[in-house]
Order: sequence, then structure tokens, then C-alpha cells
Amino acid sequence: MTGGGDVWAARRQRMARVRARMEELGVECLLLSLGADLPWVTGYHAMPLERLTMLVLATDADPVLVVPVLEAARVDQDGEVFSLRPWQETEDPVAIVAELIGTRRRLGISDRTWATFLLQLQARVTDARWHPASLVTAPLRAVKDAVEVQALRAASAAADRVAARLVAGEIPLVGRTEAEVSADIGRQLRAEGHDRVNFAIVGSGPNSASPHHEPGSRRIGPGEAVVCDFGGTMRGYCSDITRTVFTGHPPSELRDLYGVVQEAQEKAVAAAVVGTPCEDVDATARRIIEEGGYGPFFIHRTGHGIGLEEHEEPYLVGGNCQPLVAGHSFSIEPGIYLAGRVGARIEDIVVATDAGPEALNRVDHGLAVVEG
Repeated sequence: MTGGGDVWAARRQRMARVRARMEELGVECLLLSLGADLPWVTGYHAMPLERLTMLVLATDADPVLVVPVLEAARVDQDGEVFSLRPWQETEDPVAIVAELIGTRRRLGISDRTWATFLLQLQARVTDARWHPASLVTAPLRAVKDAVEVQALRAASAAADRVAARLVAGEIPLVGRTEAEVSADIGRQLRAEGHDRVNFAIVGSGPNSASPHHEPGSRRIGPGEAVVCDFGGTMRGYCSDITRTVFTGHPPSELRDLYGVVQEAQEKAVAAAVVGTPCEDVDATARRIIEEGGYGPFFIHRTGHGIGLEEHEEPYLVGGNCQPLVAGHSFSIEPGIYLAGRVGARIEDIVVATDAGPEALNRVDHGLAVVEG
């Protein structure tokens, strides 16, 4: 893990990039509240309270973080990045923010700001033009700096250690409920250093054909596909990995289906080179699945960006002609789902680099056969 100095240097660079893009777009003031934008530039994760926390970032003034006084002690501060304005319980934080906005009227606000605060601000700043903050921040956050890539590598390596035990048969499956296996995976993610488990999908038998299946009371039996898709947050950055295992000797249909998924995933990773449009990576996986005869059963995009959030830009999907650049980080996760019968998916996190795509997940991609 890099030192604190490196982290604050990265935040200062991010702030400068945000300001430059604001000026390019004509946004005079950016208001960051809930969501990932605020911790990306300040390191502070606002609690989802009825008390307003908001960074007021103008192009022509020093940034100010307006925060409830009882939360101020949680803020790790560097005066070169932002200053703090704690507000007391008897103060009106919306009025404080409006005063800091001043005469600026081209405003951006966090996409996930509570509607009540936006409405109150609109009532006070009546002649403003409002834009989603993501217009400014999303393309910047999509390109990870060295500090972020290192954090993603660490989170992926921790998830890999859990996935390695899964494919080796060291996590019992047969006879346990999906919910029990999901909880087991979650405990292991935490044991490997994750601060939070974001999801641990376990879909067995016919449930393996439901990409976002909610693990439940179904007991896993012998001779079944089990799709395990899990990830969490470690030191602020997310992991996300999927492996499919089979409890016993896999039938020929499953081996064929899985082989198509494996080829699609491998070639899509190889296609994710700098300069390639996102939609072309998606098309690579989709073409292989279509040629294998399973085209209608690949029912989602090939991948999503990842960083402070599990899903963020760039999205590898048809219609997104944005070219990959060095620092883009994303999942590549093609799948085939025969509804009510069986499904399979393989997922790795990949970083685009000038030297080629770097897969952060290294666990074996072959069809894992486990006995229990």
C-alpha cells in the first residue's frame, strides 16, 4: 500500500483534473455529497444522514467541505486539498452551501444527492443551471491513477484467494444451502482483508441461469452447476470475480456451453487493448457466443467499470464507442443462461495498460469439478 503522502498527492492531482474539466465544460461550481465522487477527491465517505455533507468546489475559490460538526472528527484533512466548515445543529447547512455558491449559476451536483437537498438548493439559488456531477467526474474517475490500480490489484488478489479455495473444492457445496455458501464466501472475503462484502451470489442448478440470483434456501445437490459471483470493498476499492464450478461429472452439454464461455472471456480480455472501442470488446465476446449457437442466451453486457463503486464507467456494451485508454479498469464477464436449466459465467477484473490488458484475477478459468 502506498504511503499517505502519495494518496494526498493523488487527490491534489484529481482536484486539478476536476477543475480543468469544469472549466472546459463551463461548470462554475461542483457540489459533491453522497456517492463516490466525494471520497475520490477528499478521501471522506459521507454517511447517508439527514444532515447534509457537501463539498463546494468552485473553479475560482478554494474547496470547502460543509460537514455536520459531530462528523468533523472523522474527516482526514489536508489543507492543500480542501478546508472544513463544520455546521452546528442550530445552523442551516443549505444556507451555508448557498452562500458558498455565491453568484455562480452553472452548477453541478452529485448524482446521488438526496432530492430534498437539491430541492432546497434550487429554492435558494433560483436562476441556476444544474448538471449531474458525473458529467464532470465520470470520465476522470474511469481512468485510474497508480494509487487506484494498486488498490484494485490488492482487492482482486484477496478475492482470488477465496476463489482459489472455491475451485479447489475447499469450500463445501453439496448439501448446503446457497445462503450458507454465500455467507461462507463473505466471511472468507473479510478474513482476506475486505472491509465490506458487497455481494456474494451463489446460484445452483436452475438458479445458475439467473445472473443476479439471490442466494436462498435451495440446497446444492450433486451433478449441478454453481455460479459464484462475489466481491467487496477493501481500503475503498472494489473486487468482483465469478467462477462456475460443477458438483460431479459435468454432462457434455455443460462442457460445451462452458467451453464457449471460456473462449469468449479469454478473447474479450485479449481484445481489451488501448484504443479499442468498448463496444468492440463486447462484440468479441458476443460473436464467439453467437457462433457457438448460444447468442440469445447471453443477456447482459460484457463488462462494467470498477473502482470506488462496483459499477461505474466505462461500460463494455454495444453502442459505447468510447475507446479504452490506459488506466481504464473493468470486468469482462460473458455468460450463457439457459433459463430454468443451467448457466455459466466467468469474470475477471482487467486494467487497460499501454503494454496490453492486465487481468487482475488469476484463478484458473477451466471448468472446476468438485465433489462436495
